Amino acid sequence: MSDLNDPVVARIEASPKYQTLKRRRNALGWWLTLLMLLVYYGYIGLIAFDKEFLATPLGEGRITTIGIPIALGLMVFTILITGFYVRRANKEFDQLTQQIVEDAQ
Repeated sequence: MSDLNDPVVARIEASPKYQTLKRRRNALGWWLTLLMLLVYYGYIGLIAFDKEFLATPLGEGRITTIGIPIALGLMVFTILITGFYVRRANKEFDQLTQQIVEDAQ
């Protein structure tokens, strides 16, 4: 494990690329967190305040209500934004990390 007084660690922390990486990764993380909270708490708000809407049948004589596809959509949305973050991390963030490590050594 590296010591915080290690000159390589100090060079990495002083690197403009490292500062860029931190800023981009944190910004993306906060935006995705905010988006997920809005979607999730929006669904919880529907459950709490508009149960009648969620209980609306999808067709005549149907058992399935509109709440089921909305809940499934929430799950798909979660998977999609996770995939978006992973893809961005694998392309942009990993490349930048590799450049930072190479520059520091």
